Amino acid sequence: MTNTNTKQGLIIKAQSGFFWVETGEGIIVCQLRGKLKRGRAMGDIAALGDHVSITISDDGSGALENVEERKQALVRLDPRPQGEYQQVLLANADQVVFVFACANPNPKLRMLDRFLVIAEKQKIPIIIIANKIDLVENAKEMFGIYESIGYRVIYTSAKSEVGLEEMRDVLKNKISALAGPSGVGKSSLLNALQPGLGLAVNEISKVMNKGRHTTVTRQMFPLEGGGYVADTPGWKSLALWDTEAEEMDAYFPELRDLVPYCQFSDCTHIHEPGCAVLAALKENKIHPERYESYLRLRAGQE
Repeated sequence: MTNTNTKQGLIIKAQSGFFWVETGEGIIVCQLRGKLKRGRAMGDIAALGDHVSITISDDGSGALENVEERKQALVRLDPRPQGEYQQVLLANADQVVFVFACANPNPKLRMLDRFLVIAEKQKIPIIIIANKIDLVENAKEMFGIYESIGYRVIYTSAKSEVGLEEMRDVLKNKISALAGPSGVGKSSLLNALQPGLGLAVNEISKVMNKGRHTTVTRQMFPLEGGGYVADTPGWKSLALWDTEAEEMDAYFPELRDLVPYCQFSDCTHIHEPGCAVLAALKENKIHPERYESYLRLRAGQE
């Protein structure tokens, strides 16, 4: 076999053991080469967002020969009879974009805090979209807390066409994982950015949310200016399953910078004397709602 048959590519769609690989010269539908399947896999061998090497047969079909090491992955634990299995929702995301509405529905900031911890743990850069700002007058009061601790917040309204250029610029040439509760206006925003994009993403999301017996299709959608977006439903069941209580403070930016100043190295930031976090809380340098989120997540509560 000559090297002309071998190409590098990016998996942009995965369904039922078939992988659509964008090579830069077209899309090749591939299956895993037998050698990659050897042994019992404890997680997805190849997944959406993986960089791969493929060989192309004379009939145009492709085989996945090698999967490059992932820089990170959004992983969901799937408890199976034969043992825990790690499903990869998206590999190698450049950023995760959390879309929450300012109203209709009201923002569930506890949920956002949980999502932020998951992304922090995976070391994925974070963008927060505060959508439907046309419905409220205090959007910055609601989401300003996140700007104050270093997250980028983009204030948008598909209806009023506010923030669309900033959002378009943020997505350009990046692989972006989209997440957020239902009804927050993701589809409307995507359609406003690129006609038809929200509809296409929504169709895949509907199928993915129908349950475990449905054939799961995972797909990234190309952006006209370069880059891809992938809707990633299921963050409620995402990876806090391997997070220890004592590491939780590392995923709250406003807490982790204070940890070295606590009197005790194993400080829980709940009751200890000489706790720098409790001192900052008392001085209103930490938002009480964020501290409450820390306590709940540390205790394993939703």
